[in-house]
Amino acid sequence: QRLPCVEVQHHAAHAAALVGEQAGDSAPGDWLVFTWDGVGYGSDGELWGGEAVHGGPGRWRRVASMRPFRLPGGERAGREPWRSAVSLAWELGRHAEARRLVAQVRERADLAGDYDLLYHAWQRGLNMPHTSAVGRLFDAAAALTGVCRTASFEGQGPMWLEAIASATTDHQPLPLQQDDDGILRADWSSILNWLQDTQLDAADRASRFHASMAVTLVAKAERLRQQLGDFRIGLSGGVFQNKLLSAQVLALLQQAGFDAYLPKTIPCNDGGLCAGQVMEYTQQHNK
Repeated sequence: QRLPCVEVQHHAAHAAALVGEQAGDSAPGDWLVFTWDGVGYGSDGELWGGEAVHGGPGRWRRVASMRPFRLPGGERAGREPWRSAVSLAWELGRHAEARRLVAQVRERADLAGDYDLLYHAWQRGLNMPHTSAVGRLFDAAAALTGVCRTASFEGQGPMWLEAIASATTDHQPLPLQQDDDGILRADWSSILNWLQDTQLDAADRASRFHASMAVTLVAKAERLRQQLGDFRIGLSGGVFQNKLLSAQVLALLQQAGFDAYLPKTIPCNDGGLCAGQVMEYTQQHNK
């Protein structure tokens, strides 16, 4: 239609929607917004989804993320949580566990295909984009605990995982390390052992996973406060529809002395993106 078209990065829009709703244009100071969701196209060409951006609408800078992993089948992984779980095992060279998971899926449905063919495609990166998405980590946790390995809609695995979980103090924060680009990344590799520990029931593992993700977020915020100074914190993106996770995060952030905010009227999932895109654009162009 020859109308103007302006590109707005997916997670910048998530962050801008929250800040615009909470503070409008007049509130001074910086924000740190955790934008955790399924996948969104990143400015580096990868699929983001476990980010934290610092600044404000029109001036966001990515400062934190998760350890990336390949996403077998691309978008198919959103409805087949076993794909994310198998990829995590392959990233760590744990072939016996990956092969067992594929076999378990094949028992229930003709979805997994030939293991060696899948692994060969993973090795060569065929339809295997890298992602840092927390939503896909929740998928992997749902598959590894046996809660949901195949789904009829995106988000079903994480929803079922939340449904069986409860608040717990039993957790394992993910190690943090700054990469060569200065991005503070959390490494998920340590959680695989107890996610597959059948001596713990699925509810215990689900509860520990939620708590571990919550304390990891707060650890990132504390590390970044040391580096960047004071800021307010926002939580935006579809992962924060998870009531248990959001409640744990908000409580821990309050204990750590942060002011933290969730969206109230604009949806935190992709339903709020259009509002965030407008808010981001207006700030970029000083409208």
